[in-house]
Amino acid sequence: MRRKISGKVIVSVLTASFLTASLTGCTFGFASDPDDPNEVVEEVPIDTSVDSFEYDSSLSGTNITLLNSKAEIQVALEKMSAAYEEKSGVHVEVMPVTDGDSPYTKVVSLYNSGNPPTLAILDTTDVIALAEEKAADLSDEPWVAEAEGYLTEVNGKVYCFPLCIEGRGIIYNKAVIEEALGREFDPASIKTQDSFVALLEELKAAGIQRPVSVAKEDWSLGAHHLQYIYELYDGTTPGAQEKVEEIKSGTLDLSSYARLNEFLNMFDVLKTYNVAQGDPLGADYDEMAIDLADGKTAFWFNGNWAWPNLAEAGADVEDAYGFLPYFMNNDETDFANQKIQASPSKQVMLDRIVASEKQQAAAKEFLNWIVFSEIGQQMLVKTCNVIPPFQNNPYEPMDPLSADIYAKVHSGNTFNASVIVPNDHWAVLGAAMQKYLADRSDREELIQSIKDYWAEQN
Repeated sequence: MRRKISGKVIVSVLTASFLTASLTGCTFGFASDPDDPNEVVEEVPIDTSVDSFEYDSSLSGTNITLLNSKAEIQVALEKMSAAYEEKSGVHVEVMPVTDGDSPYTKVVSLYNSGNPPTLAILDTTDVIALAEEKAADLSDEPWVAEAEGYLTEVNGKVYCFPLCIEGRGIIYNKAVIEEALGREFDPASIKTQDSFVALLEELKAAGIQRPVSVAKEDWSLGAHHLQYIYELYDGTTPGAQEKVEEIKSGTLDLSSYARLNEFLNMFDVLKTYNVAQGDPLGADYDEMAIDLADGKTAFWFNGNWAWPNLAEAGADVEDAYGFLPYFMNNDETDFANQKIQASPSKQVMLDRIVASEKQQAAAKEFLNWIVFSEIGQQMLVKTCNVIPPFQNNPYEPMDPLSADIYAKVHSGNTFNASVIVPNDHWAVLGAAMQKYLADRSDREELIQSIKDYWAEQN
């Protein structure tokens, strides 16, 4: 029996200009195009012999649009929409957000032109910025009961459909570790920062001189790394936002803030064992995937969205990859040393301004089809290759990174904290983190950069 997911995410509306994505699963994470048309991809069969979903025949012939900001599933979404159309008669046109474009900017421009998409896949904070002005209230939809723990509410209402769960941490290649050490590796045996360092030293002695890859990209450093100082306060969205407000107002002294110093201690560990230590800002993202797959390294800080890069580098779905926590200290009872971050990174918003009643009804049916139809359940996991946030979906993700997060979610070994920060946070503080990564600034200078940044937000 599947473990019930608990703990609702409640988010308050903030000023639109202050909002940005937490970048848990941002498209920036893809240095390669997993939808390369020249690549031969093995199709995962979908069983269409059973379909108990009840379609509304009055909606047949309706045309709706879906703006997709999750580039790596563009082809998969097109296949899913075609399968739905074959059953329902409703045509769903999947519109990609072009590479480099901001999903928020794109959807706002479409609203300004009077032609917004019926449905839009956006980052959570984009939905929060638009919800009460543009989005349809989905609070009474049947799928809401299946997404407990992964709902985003704005002033008590649900305006978005959680599409997937994504998580991040320290990716490990189990086979590489075991081959180097000549013994079985149990990830659960690494419980503290010191035990992680001891493992790194063992690997170094065994011939893997620098076992860790650290991406240089500002989105990785400024969001995926640095945002731990907010998220790991207590592992909740309200707690993370509380820390942001205290830092912003100056009531929290960053120099003495324990989580910040713990974070920097762990980041220093990753710096010390970084395979690109000689030129950390010259590191190539794709090469990091190759290094991990080939055994030059054993660890790569990243998220489950990195699987296409690893697969392209030669990793196989049968390989043993998984995640270790971002070890903050040496307290085995600290949740930060036991769990990894996992949250609903992409949300689907339904337009209520331009879409007709029939289009809104068709869009709602499509979302419910994803959750309740046997075909939709399969395609969300097998075709889109995402971790489903819905308790009734019986299918488990196939790639080892997503499978590990899925297992951790259902064993209670994840925390769900989504922080809301200004839209230039990852760029500005990512640049400060790059300087620190390259030893062009010290800890005091980095902390001052964080203080200065937040002081400017008042």
